[in-house]
Amino acid sequence: MGWIYPSAWINSSSLVLLFICLLIGSVITHAQSPGRLETGMFSSNRGSESLPDGWQSRWQSLIFSKIERLTDYSLVEEDDTVVVKAISNQSASGLMQAISIDPADYPVIQWRWKVNNVLQKGDVTSKDGDDYPARIYITFAFNPEKASYLERLKHKAAQLIQVQDVPYRAISYIWGSNSPAGTMVANSYTDRVMMFVVQDGDEKLKQWITERRNVYEDYKKAFGDEPTMISGVAIMTDTDNTRESAVAWYGDIVFMNNQVSSE
Repeated sequence: MGWIYPSAWINSSSLVLLFICLLIGSVITHAQSPGRLETGMFSSNRGSESLPDGWQSRWQSLIFSKIERLTDYSLVEEDDTVVVKAISNQSASGLMQAISIDPADYPVIQWRWKVNNVLQKGDVTSKDGDDYPARIYITFAFNPEKASYLERLKHKAAQLIQVQDVPYRAISYIWGSNSPAGTMVANSYTDRVMMFVVQDGDEKLKQWITERRNVYEDYKKAFGDEPTMISGVAIMTDTDNTRESAVAWYGDIVFMNNQVSSE
């Protein structure tokens, strides 16, 4: 499918989501307990409520043009805890919170997720297979001092059509369908997004899994330099390319410093 944005890395159904909520949603800065930033405390809500603060605005929902169906997200009580449930039926959209976090200070992200099924046609190496039952996006702010000349030109072009705060790069932690855990590969649409397969296959389906990733180290491994500021965190379940269906659940998302994460 095509997109209205000029840059080559802004034309994928899995990438446009990185921009829309950042363009409109206000940036949330965190002043919480030292060592721990709670960016998605879904468990503090009631299942009867709408999506939690910072995630519920329609402007902060990741919605794409030319997508006939949107993934449904709702707060539900699952295993005695309130979480976000995602139901995707040949659909694509996501939820994102705009944030501002220095990955050098809070390098570790922790979250919980559960997946009902994997996708038969899912493939991290192809555009047709660029769907995932569950994924966590981390976006990084544009910094002209770190960007190449071509990247600065693309950023300027985006600004000319009023696309503000375009992310510089992104990391996507995915539940792969047909790729082994540990795989790192550029997104099939652009090398500005690097995919890390955290879980794979159906061995752990319908089980809550707690994940921890060092975003700071993963960024350096993926892109070979120091990361810019983290500008957003997103959840996404999509099946529009494979034309399949998936159900997933997302638990609380927090960033931690090294001291807390090692406890």
